[in-house]
Amino acid sequence: MSSSSALNSLASSSGLTSTNSALDLSNILTSLSGSSTTGIDVNAAVSSAIYADEAPERVWQADQVTLSNQTSALNQLQTATEAVYNDLQSLNTLTGPFSAMNVASADPNYVSATASDGTAAGTHTVVVNNLASTASWYSDLEASPTTALPDSSLTITTAGGATATFATGTGNAGDNLNDLATAINGASLGVTATVVTDSTGSRLSIVSNNTGAASDFSITSPNFTGTSWTAPSIASGATLGANSMVISSGSASVTVATTSGETYSQLADAINSAVSAYNTTATANGQATLNVTAAAGSDSSGDTNLSLTSSDGTTPFSVNEPAFSFTQANAATNASATVDGVPVQSATNTLTGTIPGLTIDLLGATQGTPVTLTVASNSSAIAQAVNQFVSDYNSAIGLVNAQFTVSSSTDSSGNTTASEGVLSGDSTITNLQNAMEQALNYTVPSGSTTSVSSLASLGITMNNDGTLSVDSTTLDNVIQNDPTDVQNFFQGQALNGFASSFSSVLNNFTAPANGAFQVDLQSISSQNNALTQEISDFQPYIQSQQTILTADYSKAESSLQTMNQTMSQLNALLGFNTSSNSNGG
Repeated sequence: MSSSSALNSLASSSGLTSTNSALDLSNILTSLSGSSTTGIDVNAAVSSAIYADEAPERVWQADQVTLSNQTSALNQLQTATEAVYNDLQSLNTLTGPFSAMNVASADPNYVSATASDGTAAGTHTVVVNNLASTASWYSDLEASPTTALPDSSLTITTAGGATATFATGTGNAGDNLNDLATAINGASLGVTATVVTDSTGSRLSIVSNNTGAASDFSITSPNFTGTSWTAPSIASGATLGANSMVISSGSASVTVATTSGETYSQLADAINSAVSAYNTTATANGQATLNVTAAAGSDSSGDTNLSLTSSDGTTPFSVNEPAFSFTQANAATNASATVDGVPVQSATNTLTGTIPGLTIDLLGATQGTPVTLTVASNSSAIAQAVNQFVSDYNSAIGLVNAQFTVSSSTDSSGNTTASEGVLSGDSTITNLQNAMEQALNYTVPSGSTTSVSSLASLGITMNNDGTLSVDSTTLDNVIQNDPTDVQNFFQGQALNGFASSFSSVLNNFTAPANGAFQVDLQSISSQNNALTQEISDFQPYIQSQQTILTADYSKAESSLQTMNQTMSQLNALLGFNTSSNSNGG
């Protein structure tokens, strides 16, 4: 066939008449392919076809979303229900809130106490004679913490018999107060040494780490021996206390008594008089004399002191006063008290075990006046436990009610739909709602004499939505006035009261092995696993379809591209163009 005949045949099959002056090959393409486009979007065509094929999978996935939401809602309900169950268990135990005891002190400034669970109720009297104390000593006054100490030593002896001796003076561990404190603290004697400084100078304070007679300790130092001695300074105008001083040299010795209110000047005069009188008698008897002279003076700060010197400057003498001495400020003592008339002692100010279950804190001496301690049920602990049960019950029943609450939603087209919670059709939730509400109707068995026979007796009532309300005034009054009846309502005669009854009901749902929640969750998990398997099994079919459709559409696309090339060649051959056709040329 000639080209002209072929074209005529193609034109005739395309519905063109012989009167046309030119051929529009796009009409030919439309006639052959149903479209005037030049190709096919293979990916879009395959995706569209696959999307249609995946319709069952989308249904399965939607079902899985529903199952996931149901699982989440069930877990939330299970947790809330278990909280109620735990509250009831707490109310049904002998070591729970009903065993909590409170102690009221008639004078908490002097005596306070706490009671462990189960302590017997009752009253007790405590008289505090004295508190337990620590032992404390302080040293002579020095100018500063770093002033060199005189050559001496001190021995610390504990009540338990442990001893340690510390040398003072240049070149020793106790070169000054700071060094001496460090040495004492490192000796593990149960004491703490601290340098205390004020406007008058520095002293070393040594205090026992614990109270009680067993923590007491003493400090001794050797008497001074030498040719010159100075007593610790006292403030100008200050006076001495009652004491005595022994001054000796060889076999010669005098004892000088000081009286309260005496000054160093008066003491110096008394010493010189005593030495003079002794020497007169000794000379008459051919005995050794005491060559010591006393003088009162003052230091650079104006404080007064007493000095003893050897009259000949060479003969040593001794004084029963160390070169560096300590004064006892307080002896360690045990606390002393009487409890219910029985005298007791304690190394600390806390008495434990004196009365079973009670811990008694002694805070001050009562000067013979007894302080009453009253042990009774802890009303606030009981009220808190009951309110916690009500709160957790309301949370659980609220989650149940939410499953049956109808809510509406509007889609993008303006269509409104109404729906309930994801568990509205679950029999477990319906059964739980009925079981919880019925359990609240518990009453104490007939024949029991009690002021608390039902929740209403405690001021607990049900609202229209199934939640509970508590009249706090009623609840507090009943607990305060009839704590035993409240306990009997919850625990019965043998832990078989309201708490046990309600717990048994909830256990049908919360039991970890075969409770309704667990059975329901296992069923949902099985359904979800089955859908996952369906989706997995469906994937090979989708992959196969995608391969086949991709090949078919790709082949069609190739044919259209070939036709498009042929059209271009024919248009060029025939000289067809849009402008000549529109001009009738």
